[in-house]
Amino acid sequence: MTEPVRLSKRMSELGLSSRREADEWIAKGWVRVDGQVISELGSKVLPHQKITVERQAAAQQAKRVTVLLNKPVGYVSGQAEDGYKPAVVLVKPENRWADDPSPEQFHPSQLKSLVPAGRLDIDSVGLLVLTQDGRIAKQLIGEDTSIEKEYLVRVQYTKPGRLPDADLKKLNHGLWMDGKPLLPAKVRWQNDDQLSFTLREGRKRQIRRMCDMVGLKVIGLKRVRIGRVKLGELPPGQWRYLGADERF
Repeated sequence: MTEPVRLSKRMSELGLSSRREADEWIAKGWVRVDGQVISELGSKVLPHQKITVERQAAAQQAKRVTVLLNKPVGYVSGQAEDGYKPAVVLVKPENRWADDPSPEQFHPSQLKSLVPAGRLDIDSVGLLVLTQDGRIAKQLIGEDTSIEKEYLVRVQYTKPGRLPDADLKKLNHGLWMDGKPLLPAKVRWQNDDQLSFTLREGRKRQIRRMCDMVGLKVIGLKRVRIGRVKLGELPPGQWRYLGADERF
């Protein structure tokens, strides 16, 4: 017999909401299991049971925004630290990209619970996703995510000559970090001093550490794509809304 699981966990697995959202909806009486309202936190369900949510929950979810920011150097992705400002301070009307095609109107309530879905180091630039939607956060940074992230990395070889082909192969597959093998990556030269890295994982300072292992020093690092969403023409320090038709 299949074991019962927490209702909030099952809702997250089904992609209905994040766990935190699920708990909020359960407490408000917005969740039904096999037609019965369940309002007790911690309630459990069996996998075959049908879960539905009230229209208020869907309406609340539809109001949640996701923002794409071209993060400049000197801002941290998450909480302020060591005197550096968090990237979310750049999300204000005057920094909205003039060419943003979204009809969404900015409102200060959109800054509440607007959190980064993934990291970008303080000295790295490019595409940073900030979202109020737990489903998008789970999709981008959940344990089982396999969404590709693409980076352009300017490098300098610290040894005589050029990077050997064998070391380029190692960057693609064969390196270990923190006692674990890295997933296969796609790494190729863009020009004489710039590599393109496409990764399906994001360990702390992963690209810089990978480069260091083969004698490359990172001079600049820019994230240009997450899944199917590209940085495109978005200027540094500016932001736009994720379009209703865009999917990672």
